[in-house]
Amino acid sequence: MAGRAPTPARVPLIVGNWKMHMTGGEGATFIRALADKLSAARDREVFVAPPFTGLLEAVRAASGTSILVAAQDVFWEAEGAYTGEVAPGMLVDMGVTGVIVGHSERRLYFGETDEQVSRKVRAALDSGLSPIVCVGESAGQRETGLTEEVLSRQIPAALSSVLRSETSSLVLAYEPVWAIGTGKNATPQMAQEAIAFCRERIADSLGEDAASLIRMLYGGSVRPDNIDALMAQPDIDGVLVGGASLDLDAFARIVQFE
Repeated sequence: MAGRAPTPARVPLIVGNWKMHMTGGEGATFIRALADKLSAARDREVFVAPPFTGLLEAVRAASGTSILVAAQDVFWEAEGAYTGEVAPGMLVDMGVTGVIVGHSERRLYFGETDEQVSRKVRAALDSGLSPIVCVGESAGQRETGLTEEVLSRQIPAALSSVLRSETSSLVLAYEPVWAIGTGKNATPQMAQEAIAFCRERIADSLGEDAASLIRMLYGGSVRPDNIDALMAQPDIDGVLVGGASLDLDAFARIVQFE
């Protein structure tokens, strides 16, 4: 499948994943300052993903701005005896509009499986949340030539319950595990090749039209000095930013890529 240039349906998307950083008050202050810096950014969409404890204050701080709020995870049941979990409806009730699903740290540290990722995607869509679904290979898998095998397993599993009519609400993030928080990053060409391959697998699961509509992000040590080259690639529609999303000036520069 040839690389596709972004279409109006694929507005560039920048997602800042704060992970386990910032209190509610700190996050709200950050969002207000970020909104001031981004007042001229009109042709892109921006999400911040605070910890659960900061979501409500983040939603309030983002009200009236162009910034949207996503959660970092969600459970697949609407309610029940699931101590410590957060249901999709609870996120919607707070004003959250998106959710990261299947991040590599969830898979690595908490044993999240492909089947669980699929259930979370389904639950998010049923509640009206936009799932940002993460896929990607480890260092060992890349070194042994298993990148395509891993993606060929993860993508159909994640999309197994998704209908073609729902693809406009879905985002897929390719995040090579070896590039997350390591300072290493895939070259723009490596990221483009992997994401183009992801589109092929989406087309296999949901058809060519869906593959053209779903926005594809790159995640893995995204910084101000590599954002322009990444966003110049034909299949990369945005980025999932970790550490640099905690630095106001760095994140604002990433959002305002050229």
